[in-house]
Amino acid sequence: MTRFDISIAGEINLDFILYGLPREMPTERELLGTDFRASLGSSSAILAHNMAVLGSRVAFITKVGDDSLGEDALARVEQSGVDLSRVVRSKGQASGLTIILPHDNDRHQLTYLGTISELHFEELDLEYLSSARHFHLSSLYLHRAMLQQIPELFRRMKEAGLTTSLDTNDDPDDRWGEPLQEVLPYVDVLLPNRREACKLAGCKNFEDAVSSLTSRVPLLVIKLGAEGAMASTGGETVTVPGVKVNVIDPVGAGDSFNAGFLNQWLRGADLHTCLTFANVIGAFSTSASGGTEAFRDRDALSRFVSKHFAHTEISHR
Repeated sequence: MTRFDISIAGEINLDFILYGLPREMPTERELLGTDFRASLGSSSAILAHNMAVLGSRVAFITKVGDDSLGEDALARVEQSGVDLSRVVRSKGQASGLTIILPHDNDRHQLTYLGTISELHFEELDLEYLSSARHFHLSSLYLHRAMLQQIPELFRRMKEAGLTTSLDTNDDPDDRWGEPLQEVLPYVDVLLPNRREACKLAGCKNFEDAVSSLTSRVPLLVIKLGAEGAMASTGGETVTVPGVKVNVIDPVGAGDSFNAGFLNQWLRGADLHTCLTFANVIGAFSTSASGGTEAFRDRDALSRFVSKHFAHTEISHR
């Protein structure tokens, strides 16, 4: 028996979200927002939190500084039931922080890396990570301290018998290079959005990007925003439409989609079911500020799933 359904090694931080700022932001001016929220941020932590709420057994190794921001972020993850017994704490170093400035359908996203980029390969308990059925990594290009060891990390997880998934997220340097090519041979599920898929494949044309990436990973899952999502295995392509909802905040919707997809995929569901459930969970995420706030109301989650996806019940921990 494996101890966990999924293990995650990655980043954690708080998101500070300031709403209502003007699109044009001149310097040397006092610009006023209309609302503010502090929420759990980072792709890895949002995925860990929301998978645990969905009933998965989640192990999470991350790194924080010795400050209240890091402790607050950990407390928010822990409330969901994620195992944090291997958290790494760094004395004298600040935890990371992201400031998000939404503007209608677009947003500025400003990140201070802090400990986000300082998790080292040597600080990972590989036996602990391999005690799961599946291993996931998000934000490939933010893990600068262990970037060159990430292919080795994936190789070790595969050798231990785990399936694996990767969501690279954005590359702040816009290079989309190493260690991507070295990691992909050990990735079972690749989870980009439309823009990231084109960047990863080095193609301007979306269809060419899909063809290229499908030839390099067993399962390609692409988030298409309001249009829904698609999955391609080389021999099969499945597309499902999005869920129409009144969007309060799209922050973290992609990570919530990942949580929904992997929750079903690890149960052995077919691709159509996985994509449909993922869209439902991603849509539910947009019903509140940030990537995890909606999931604090587990009754609301159950009602939303029952309404939009009648086949699955949420197994609360």
